Amino acid sequence: MNTITSTNFNFPGQKSVYRGKVREVYNINDDLLVMVATDRLSAFDVVLPKGIPYKGQILNQIATKFMELTSDIVPNWLVATPDPNVAVGHLCEPFKVEMVIRGYLSGHAAREYAAGRRILCGVEMPEGLKENDKFPTPIITPTTKADNGSHDEDISREAILANGIVTEEDYLILEKYTRALYQRGTEIAASRGLILVDTKYEFGKTKDGQIVLIDEIHTPDSSRYFYAEGYQERQNNNEEQKQLSKEFVRRWLIENGFQGKEGQQIPNMTDEYIETVSERYIELFENIIGEKFVKADISNINERIEKNVLSYLENR
Repeated sequence: MNTITSTNFNFPGQKSVYRGKVREVYNINDDLLVMVATDRLSAFDVVLPKGIPYKGQILNQIATKFMELTSDIVPNWLVATPDPNVAVGHLCEPFKVEMVIRGYLSGHAAREYAAGRRILCGVEMPEGLKENDKFPTPIITPTTKADNGSHDEDISREAILANGIVTEEDYLILEKYTRALYQRGTEIAASRGLILVDTKYEFGKTKDGQIVLIDEIHTPDSSRYFYAEGYQERQNNNEEQKQLSKEFVRRWLIENGFQGKEGQQIPNMTDEYIETVSERYIELFENIIGEKFVKADISNINERIEKNVLSYLENR
């Protein structure tokens, strides 16, 4: 199936292009950013070789929906969505940390816990927990924002402040916004029969110094969801939780001998497997948003995006 795994646009007023693991960001006149969500799939900080049909559209539409649903509590960068795969927003200077917040002992936190560690990013995790148990209160475990191809690294609040990565004044706002967004996301998820297990947020500063939410929010790439129904029963029976997240891809990679470590080969992703991943992402969209997913025309995605963005830039 047709996917978009790279772009090479040349928009009016274009100053530069930043190519991230999944998104490609075009700077327009040092004023606006045109962010294209590709169909690339990243896991363990490695971009996998094949694109996933509709993944970019799904991520973009979930993120823009949640930007709208949280704009009353946290300001964000978003201005317009001229195409299913595109968000346009204010140019911001990103903070060099990602704000990860965890309500449950899952994923990376669970792997660290199983290895016997009880401190994660300077935060103590209580004894006596098992994987996927709820924390008494959500914990914030930041990471450094890695360049493309590099691994994000755990970092403590104390190290962020000591190294001057973020000022204390700004960091207090980042923490406040992170907790407010997670609380709102938790409430929305609960209304859809889901549990927002953990997630990450990225923030930046506008030209006038306002701290705003940027990039994505509450997508399956940045968040982990469980089905609420049967959660406690599965925990009591030591069973795996039913997940709505990218974790199913990570598990498949681990089972096939890949965790992004040096010398490891990415396993072959057959067309059949790619299709199942695409179907899972559509399932994620419909459960998280609570609406039927409408597939965009993918006969020529690059041409469609270019036409829609040019039309927006000319008429704004």
